[in-house]
This record gives sequence, C-alpha cells and structure tokens, in this order.
Amino acid sequence: MSSEFITLFMFGTMMVLLFTGQRVFGVIGFVGAAAALWLWGKGSFEMPFNASFQVLNWYPLITVPFFVFMGYMLSESGIASNLYRMFHVWFGPVRGGLALGTIGLMVLIAALNGLSVAGMAIGATIALPQLLRHGYDKVMVTGVIQAGSSLGILIPPSVVLVLYAMIARQPVLDLWLAGVGPGLLMALIFAIYVYIRCLLQPAVGPALPAEERAAITWPEKFALLRSGLLPLAIFAVMMGLFMTGTTSLVESSAVGAALATLAAWWAGNLNWQVFEDSTRNTLAISCMFLWIILGALCFSSVYDGLGAVKAVKALLIDTWEFSPWTILILMLCSFIVMGMFLDDTAMLVIVAPLYIPLVISLGFNPIWFGILYTITCQIAYITPPFGYNLFLMRAMAPPEITLIDIYRSIVPFFLLMVLSLIIIMIFPQIALWLPSLYSGR
Repeated sequence: MSSEFITLFMFGTMMVLLFTGQRVFGVIGFVGAAAALWLWGKGSFEMPFNASFQVLNWYPLITVPFFVFMGYMLSESGIASNLYRMFHVWFGPVRGGLALGTIGLMVLIAALNGLSVAGMAIGATIALPQLLRHGYDKVMVTGVIQAGSSLGILIPPSVVLVLYAMIARQPVLDLWLAGVGPGLLMALIFAIYVYIRCLLQPAVGPALPAEERAAITWPEKFALLRSGLLPLAIFAVMMGLFMTGTTSLVESSAVGAALATLAAWWAGNLNWQVFEDSTRNTLAISCMFLWIILGALCFSSVYDGLGAVKAVKALLIDTWEFSPWTILILMLCSFIVMGMFLDDTAMLVIVAPLYIPLVISLGFNPIWFGILYTITCQIAYITPPFGYNLFLMRAMAPPEITLIDIYRSIVPFFLLMVLSLIIIMIFPQIALWLPSLYSGR
C-alpha cells in the first residue's frame, strides 16, 4: 500500500469525522490507533498510546496553566480594565487616539494572557462601547478589535506557540522570542493605518472632546498610569527573571501567576468569585491543550513510522517538481482555508505530522515556520465566512453592529496581515534575530 494512499486515507478520515462534530483530540487519537491496528495488526494497537508518555518529560507544558491563570486573574479582577482607562486618557487628545490606545491595549493583553479570546472579550466589552460613544466609525473600530485581539497567539507568552513547540519539538523560548518582532511589526502596521486614515477622514476617529480632557487632572492621569502599567510590570519581572537565567521557564510562569494574584489583592479586587472563575477557566483551557497534544502524539507516531513524509516529499519535489517555496506557500494557504472552519489548535494537530517534518526536510527553519503558521492562523481568524473572531465579535458586539459591518471591518486588516506575512517571508530575520541574539549571548 502506497504512502500517498495512506496519507489520503488518514487525513481524509480525520476530516470526515471532524465534520460530524466529534472532539478534535478524540478524532486524531482514534484515527492514529485505528490506522496502526489496520496496518500492522493487533500487536501495534498500543503503539500510538505509548508515544503519549513523552508528555511526562515535557516540562514546558506546565507553563500553560500558569500563564492562562495569570491572564484570567488580571482580566477577572478588573486590572485589565485599568489598562484601557490609561490608554483612554493618555491617547484621547490625538485624532484616532482611542483606536490607537485600543491597539496598545490588545498588545498588552496579548503579553499577559497568550490567548486571542481574552483580548476579544476585553476589547468588545470595555473598549468598543467607549469608542462608539465617542463617535468613532463602527466599522473601523470593529476591525481594530478583531485584528488586535488576534495578536494574542503571536506575542509571548503565546499558548499556541507552546503547543507548536511541543508538537514540533522546538524550544519554547526561541518561538516566543521569534514572535516578538512580527507581533510588534503587525501592531505598528495596524497603528499606522489607523492614524493615517483618521488624518484623512477625521470623522471616523475624532479626538477626545476638550471638556472631557479638562475634567481629568494630572494627578489622576499619573494615578491611572501607575495602575495601568502594573500588568506590564508583572510581565517585565516574569520575563526578566527568565531571560537572565534566575528562574526556569516553569518557575517564571509560576512567578507570573503569583504576581497577578498579588496584584489583584493589592488592588482590592481579589475575592472567592474571581479566584474560582479564574481557576475554572484555567482548568478548561489546560485540559483541552493536554488532550489535543496526546491525540496529536498518537497520530504522528503512526504517520512517522510509515515513512510517509519522505514519500510525500518525493511526490511534491521529484514527481510534480514543485519548488520548496511553492510547497511552503501552499501549506500557508491551506492553513487559511482550514482556519475558516477549525481553530488554531485543531489545524496544527491535523497537519503537523506532515507539514513540520516536510518543512525541516525542505531546509526551512522550523522556528520561522512556526511564526508563519501563527500569522496565517491570525488571518484565518478574520476570514469570512466562518472566521473564529468574526463569530466572537458577533456574539459580543452591541446590536447596532451587524454581521455585514463585521465582515466589512476586516477587509483592510486582512490585507495588512497578508502584507505582514509577506514581509516576514522576505525578511525572516525579523523573527529570527532575537532568538539568535539570545542564544549567542
């Protein structure tokens, strides 16, 4: 039986089962175990499950619940709200300043949570009503929040990059450092677009009214600055300890979670309800990631054992004569198509057994490819008709924002994300410079 047929059968069966609404980890694990039984007989049935014992040695996986808890604690305790209030006051006098402040808020939320859903929730519930109340164009600001919230899966401590590191067997720190440059570049491109558009069309982003600015005294402004920068200080302490070698990655994540809890207590917002909600959300997210990783290991152990990656590489390069760059672009396009129907974790575990070994064999840097994968996930999040962020925004947005408004809002940001992707493909050092600098220190 040819490797091409086995590849088609395993991936085809997986997609059919996913469309029936089954859980991603269950589908992947089942297909891996069933394929082993079918190909090698009864004795091989336990092989894919034995591979999952690798998880016991993947200590960086322990960081996931700590980082997720840190983000939820800051969000549930209301500390994240102080961030927006800070941006609201300090950026308000600038034309389009509240939208620019919202982009800054999204960057900081991304650096504190590592998930796009947290940025979307805070942006839609806190920032969006204020932006609409101050006369901002509803289509533009809806796009700002959707695009800005997607930065959560790119800027460290991105949980998605932790998952990629586990499956691709790459250093988590290298992937986090690689995400800093592209994440800030994308945020800068968004900010430039908003600023230029508000200069050309003042009505879409008016400055904060003079009487509202005059009502806020300078002591109040500095008080807001101190409270708003508190989450940033937590991130700086956590990453500083890690980068200097004082703490390990796992220890740094525990420090971040502890500091977030202390910050909530210091602000007077820590109570049993906040703690319970943060813990429950953390448990749900962490268990989901663990089961997905276990399912992916079951599947990839069978697929790797077949040597199918080498056969597919030979088919694409020797038979069809595709260039490595053509294959890479086709991979990225497939992520965008799949992202219309699946979330980032599902996409990764479905194609990782084929794509990641193929990328390495083609001579591409797997760290760089991880960043490209993450950016294409961001693009897929806002791509109609079924982009993940589109439906989150529809569920959270006020009634005056229609589904058509949401679809219209993402057009310029879709193009800006594609531009960012092309820039990083042409200049890979944007992603790779910081990891190489740290490793060579």
